[in-house]
Amino acid sequence: MSLQLLFTAATGTVSKNLAPTPPMGWMNWEIFRCQTDCSKYNESCINEYLFTTMTDRLVSDGYLAAGYEGIHIDDCWMRKNPERDPQGKLFPDPERFPHGFKWLGEYMHNKSVKFAIYTAESPHTCAGYPASADHEVTDADTFAEWGVDYVKVDGCGDKTYYPTGYPAMGNALVNSGRDIVYSCSWPAYLGSNESSKPYTAMAAAHCNLWRNWADIQCNWNSLSGIIEHWGQWGSVLRDAAKTGAWNDPDMLLIGNDCITADEARTQMALWSISAAPLIMGNDLRIVPDSHKEILLNKEAIAIDQDSLGVQGIRVQNEATFQVWTRPLANGDVAYGLYNPTSTSQTARVTFDSESKVRDIWEQKDLGSFTTYSTTVPSHGTAFLRVSK
Repeated sequence: MSLQLLFTAATGTVSKNLAPTPPMGWMNWEIFRCQTDCSKYNESCINEYLFTTMTDRLVSDGYLAAGYEGIHIDDCWMRKNPERDPQGKLFPDPERFPHGFKWLGEYMHNKSVKFAIYTAESPHTCAGYPASADHEVTDADTFAEWGVDYVKVDGCGDKTYYPTGYPAMGNALVNSGRDIVYSCSWPAYLGSNESSKPYTAMAAAHCNLWRNWADIQCNWNSLSGIIEHWGQWGSVLRDAAKTGAWNDPDMLLIGNDCITADEARTQMALWSISAAPLIMGNDLRIVPDSHKEILLNKEAIAIDQDSLGVQGIRVQNEATFQVWTRPLANGDVAYGLYNPTSTSQTARVTFDSESKVRDIWEQKDLGSFTTYSTTVPSHGTAFLRVSK
């Protein structure tokens, strides 16, 4: 397999490159969902305590230094009744967020952490809280006043509104007076045929990244299903993305006991090869050391954040293993040798000339090879950086 691989990028434009590399951070949704009974579930309730605690752990446990720079508040932060204040603005539930969001954003910023929140292009969010349809300008201005750095905008409603609503929010964010990264869930509501989705329009709507497909659930079947979807649609997804406009296969499950360490390595490797956002969906207080080592692997992160900004794809799909590759800025190529089967398998790759192979997990050079082979555990991935 030649190291000189042909990759192309999308022609859509965004007005400003607010996300020159895929965003990194932590989000509450995967584990904490929409728990709002703080008297009964104080440690897992969607409230001020949870997000200040996770901000502190992001910093103290080394995640911020590794590049995970955002704390993302997902659905259920809003006050339900009344839905808006007398000025027509959204506001956080005052019992769960007594200091308000401007204070919470300042808490994060004082620790060099970015503040990310959630809304939807529908009258209500997927959990039934007030959202931003027909309120895009007001809400974008409110987010800017709070010091928000990133907003995820879900769908949750009438899909015929999205071609109007998502550009309206994009323009409102651009005109808000603050640089706010814009994550659009538009394509996630348009089915499984990636070739039919209007990615050029999404880039023109100022989307800096987009959630493409099914929401990830905390189990291997969900994770492996998303991997297979990315494998099947790799060329289309690669061509839809570019620097500052990224595909998003959803949160990292790494750090949870719903996947094994080998499965966690697979997600980290294939997300990094896919130039995907690395947004953790775990409880930072209880991440096992084996998973923390994966999340903080600086060589894996360097591949995800590579400045060339070209998404990798699956290039070989055998019965017992797959080969995924991504070209890197210095001329190297990242390889993932993925074993989707239930038993260990031998995976191999042949280069067009003798090449140097480095093991990302072990962070050591393995030598020079024309053909490289290794045993890959069930659901695992050998992660390599290959150079001439």
